[in-house]
Amino acid sequence: MTDTRSLFRPFNLGPLTLPNRIVMAPMTRNASPGNVPNEKVVEYYRRRAAGGAGLTITEGTCVDHIAASGYPNVPYFHGEASLEGWRKVVEAVHAEGGKIAPQLWHVGGMRKAGTPPEGDVDGYAPSGMNVPGKQNRHVMTQQDIHDVVDAFGRAAGAARELGFDAVELHGAHGYLLDQFLWAGTNVREDEYGGSAVERTRFVVEIIEAARAAMGPDLPLILRYSQWKQQDYTARLAETPEALGEILAPMSDAGVDIFHCSTRRFWEPEFEGSDLNLAGWTRKLTGKPTITVGSVGLNAEFLPLPGEQVFREAEPASLDQLVARMDKDEFDLVAVGRAMIANPDWANRVRSGELDQMQAFAKEQLMALD
Repeated sequence: MTDTRSLFRPFNLGPLTLPNRIVMAPMTRNASPGNVPNEKVVEYYRRRAAGGAGLTITEGTCVDHIAASGYPNVPYFHGEASLEGWRKVVEAVHAEGGKIAPQLWHVGGMRKAGTPPEGDVDGYAPSGMNVPGKQNRHVMTQQDIHDVVDAFGRAAGAARELGFDAVELHGAHGYLLDQFLWAGTNVREDEYGGSAVERTRFVVEIIEAARAAMGPDLPLILRYSQWKQQDYTARLAETPEALGEILAPMSDAGVDIFHCSTRRFWEPEFEGSDLNLAGWTRKLTGKPTITVGSVGLNAEFLPLPGEQVFREAEPASLDQLVARMDKDEFDLVAVGRAMIANPDWANRVRSGELDQMQAFAKEQLMALD
């Protein structure tokens, strides 16, 4: 039987104290009619906290900008009703002894005009491109950039007021922050474009705004990825040295934890080393990292473009995950589809009940259980 004790070591960072290293990964559920987290959403998160997740990161929740949302029934992180819904989520998670962070989100060029409730508002992107070489979205002005930075700052301040334990910025998967980082969608010739390091400026300004609103102690998490939903093979950096140059400005600006999104956590990120993206990020920045990518399942994460449908999978061995955790390659482990299928995934792992885990099936995404 796999010795999983390393997954259940406490984790401490400033005021954030977790009983274990298991994180509920953020997963869009399209289950908030009117963009307001309702009682079903509250119960969904409560069950995962009761099931042993040390830290819960919410699904992407949109900041207060007219083009932040790109999908129906996603929750907002502004407005009295939405924020009150999130307050109830926080209270429910805390009542179960868990900790929680909102994932603050702007979809950028992934928005298509016509998406309710904003309707004909077009997607906003650094160079008006949702995919490389095709300008089919609104090109962001300096004022647009200022407005979005301000929206992230206000959202981070609201998170602190609501009692969240940390804040995550969604800078991955081809959404707005990532569109600024990615050379394919950022061909600006002002101070927000240029070299890989220069393209971090927008994200750095958001980090600084969030940090100012949150105060110095509340942990700030940045989720980033090499891959994009527009191009699974895309990369921000081809070498560790190049990656280090990109991460340094964001780390210096105030990121406390890097959430390193991959589709398969076991894959090496660069030739000549077994370290995955989280391992390299920890080595390069000295900051704690979260690994993620098909944890506990035998089939990789594979969303279908434009749809929130993910590949079905059976439970899988945790031997390799534990071996990497034992070597301190990364600090925390985010679990996604396996925790949809098994709300008590963490408790079952602790109890050695791996053989009793449920498989992940597509229909589980249709019900918020």
